[in-house]
Amino acid sequence: MEQTALRPKPMPGRDPEGAAPVTGPGPSRPRPHAARRRGRRLLNVLLAGFAGAVLVLSGIGLGVMGPTVLGDVGRLDLRGRHTPSPPVSPPAPAPSAPTTASLGVQVMDARKPGAVVVGLHVPGPAQAAGLVRGDVLLAYGATRIDTAADLVRAVARTRPGSEVRLTVRHRSGGYEQLTLVPALAA
Repeated sequence: MEQTALRPKPMPGRDPEGAAPVTGPGPSRPRPHAARRRGRRLLNVLLAGFAGAVLVLSGIGLGVMGPTVLGDVGRLDLRGRHTPSPPVSPPAPAPSAPTTASLGVQVMDARKPGAVVVGLHVPGPAQAAGLVRGDVLLAYGATRIDTAADLVRAVARTRPGSEVRLTVRHRSGGYEQLTLVPALAA
């Protein structure tokens, strides 16, 4: 009786000595559908890449939607309802036209209280004050900012050209108070 532990095992993919030749599909014969499968995989990868590029270029893949902080320019309705604006009549000459302040930032709600800066207008008042993307605005003057909507309301109450003190938490975790002069929104 022969002990199996002492018998040499054949290497995978090689025929053992004295064995019959391989007749079925195996490493020695090409598979007929392999080229078709490779072609399908390549087509799927190209289509997925194209679809991803289209989504990113159209802005869907970015996942960042934030109102531009221009004060009370309009209402943002996320439910898709359209509120018609009143008919526009020619403006009567007035000694002083209403002005709207602008910080020159785009913000969105943070996970904690505050509004995260996701975009800056260059040049703009926020960029001149030292804000960068990723900063979280916590206070605008004496007003506490819990959401992006709170910041929009606070900016709408501000006169352009007046100095405002911002409390900011940087991405690194440090806090800073910046002085900002809101500009006139065009």
